[in-house]
Order: sequence, then structure tokens, then C-alpha cells
Amino acid sequence: MEDAFLILALLFVAFVALGVYVSVKAVKAAKRGVDRTITQARRTVEDTTLRAKSYGPGGVTAELAQLRLSLRTSMRATQDALEAGVAEDASLKESLELFRRLSAHGHELDADLKRMERDPDRARVAAQLGELRERTERITHSADALRWAARDRARKFADDDLATLSAQIDVEAGALRHWSAREQDDLSWAEAESEAQTAAGSGAAPGQVSSSAAGGGGHVDGDGSPREITGRDPRQQTFYSWQKSARPETTN
Repeated sequence: MEDAFLILALLFVAFVALGVYVSVKAVKAAKRGVDRTITQARRTVEDTTLRAKSYGPGGVTAELAQLRLSLRTSMRATQDALEAGVAEDASLKESLELFRRLSAHGHELDADLKRMERDPDRARVAAQLGELRERTERITHSADALRWAARDRARKFADDDLATLSAQIDVEAGALRHWSAREQDDLSWAEAESEAQTAAGSGAAPGQVSSSAAGGGGHVDGDGSPREITGRDPRQQTFYSWQKSARPETTN
């Protein structure tokens, strides 16, 4: 009896622990979902603000907004392309690692550009625009190179797979046509064999059957004397390895 209570108590503790574990996992998953939603919303707001600033009148503020928007767009597109491609192409792991190192420089540049937007000394900021523009172009160029290389690689694999598939389909189509032609040849052989068996059963060669029917029962040579119709000697007939032997007739 005590053992039964002990087993029940252990089961109860196990169920409680399992419930706590599942609840914690669910809370963490929900928290990650909320964090992703908040991050996405913040990113959307920042992008919208940057676009509004870049469309404004020319100046330091508009150019800083254009640089930040160009940087964020290029880095985000490259990250999405590499993360989507690495699931199908493991060789992109090294490219993804290089992009993560590049992302560190991108985040540092974005932070510098953001600080420049709030800097009241617009003249000094304008003096540094050339260096900021060069850094932005170097980072975006590297990110674009990774993204387009990954896309070209995926397209090359797709083209190779399509070429292989097309070749296999051509071979299969040829095999189907050869099978149809072989079936027609088999039908012709069957008809010829049936004619040969009919001629053998009637005691005449295949060519003689039609001749006798046309001549009314016999051939007439040049002097007008009838010629006796005789069947081909089966012992002198040539057989081939693929030809079925004729079955002997049965007499009742």
C-alpha cells in the first residue's frame, strides 16, 4: 500500500514538474514573439522616419538619413538571403559568418550616423560626410557582393538541376518512342508468324497460298501443263533463335 502511495506521489511530482517546464517554455516563446514584434515595429518606425527625412530638403540631415537607409536596406536584404539559403546550401555558413563580422561594422556605422543626426554642430558634421559616405559604400558594397554571390550560386544550382532533368526527360521520351516502335515490330512479326503457320497447316508455302488462290487451285507453266503444288520441307526450313517453333497439328 505504501508503495502505491509512493508511486502516485512520484507521478504527481513528475506531472507538476512537466507542467512547470511547459509553462516556462511557453512564456519564453511568447516573450520572444513579443520581442520580435516590438523590434519589427521599432524598425518600421525608424525606416519610415528615415525615408521622410531623406525626402526632405537637401542638407546634412537628409544625407545622413539616406546613408542610414541605404546601409540598413542592404544589410537586411543580405541577412535574409544568406539565412534563407544556408538551410539548403551548407557552404553558405562561411558566408554567413563573414556577414556577421561585417554586421559589427555596420552597427558601428549606423550608431555613428545616428549620433551625427543629433549633433548640433552641423558644420563639423558636414565636414565628416565624405568619410561617412565612403564607409557606408564600402560596407554596402561588401554586403551586396555576398548577397548577389549567394543568389548567383542558387541560380546556377537551379540551372544545373533543370539541365539534368531535361536530359533525363529526353532519354525517357526516347525510350517511350522506342518501346512503341518495338511493339509495332512485334506485331509485324506476329502477323508473319501467323501467316507462316497457316501456310504450313495448308501444306503450302506462304507465297504459294495466295498464288494458288489466284490461279484457281494450281499454277500453269509456260507449256500449259499443270504443276503439282508441294509444301516446303520442314527439315530444310531455316529457323532463327527468336522464332517460335510451329506446333505440330493434331489429328482426331
